[in-house]
Amino acid sequence: MAHIHSQAICSKSARLADDVEVGPYTVIGDNVSIAGGTQIGAFCVIDGHTAIGKNCRIFTGAVVGSVPQDLKYKGEISYLEVGDGNIIREYCTLNVGTGEGGKTTVGNNNLIMAYSHVAHDCVVGNDCIIANGGTLAGHVTIEDKAVVGGLVAIHQFTRIGKLSIIGGCSKVVQDVPPFSTSDGHPTRTYGLNLVGLRRAGLGAETISNLKHAFKLLFNSELAISHAVEKILAEVPAGDEISYLINFIKNSKRGIC
Repeated sequence: MAHIHSQAICSKSARLADDVEVGPYTVIGDNVSIAGGTQIGAFCVIDGHTAIGKNCRIFTGAVVGSVPQDLKYKGEISYLEVGDGNIIREYCTLNVGTGEGGKTTVGNNNLIMAYSHVAHDCVVGNDCIIANGGTLAGHVTIEDKAVVGGLVAIHQFTRIGKLSIIGGCSKVVQDVPPFSTSDGHPTRTYGLNLVGLRRAGLGAETISNLKHAFKLLFNSELAISHAVEKILAEVPAGDEISYLINFIKNSKRGIC
């Protein structure tokens, strides 16, 4: 049996691994599954068709799996999937997807700090940090190892590239390129996330090539499409350069 506090309410239909811990006054709904080693604090609500992975920690007052804040939602069955090793701090809200079969996905080993919101149909990758009060509108994608500063608001359908960092209180209305440092209201890209790149183990040559690519993209006064052509012609090929170019080519909201 899971370790469920006597003052918690847990549906008999919920599926909890034997070593899950549930704090007092927490409510767990019918269609919830929680894998081993996960700890849930007091006064939380875990609801909806929600699957939570192993060794997560969910702190006081978090609401995980509530219905989406979307006027189009009419009660269809939709999902929230949270991976392993995530930390969800106090009073965060994570919604299920919208529309029949819609899904919100959070990967592994993320830190989602207090009062943050992950809306319907968002995709959060692995090893990301969303600082206090970070707000993701619907259909936002946060790629691996991105850092979203405190009180940042991200427009729906926007993508945040991997290994990027966004300064606190920024207003994000266009895609944030991978490997970048961005900030502002609205957000602008200022350069490479050098600290993040070095921590991720990228070598000096790779970082130098990315610097060259960023100079062409953001400081050459070329149109983005022409800058991409010059990158292909001038910058040595590599996985990170290819990733950056594909991210830009696939952007639907434009690059900030």
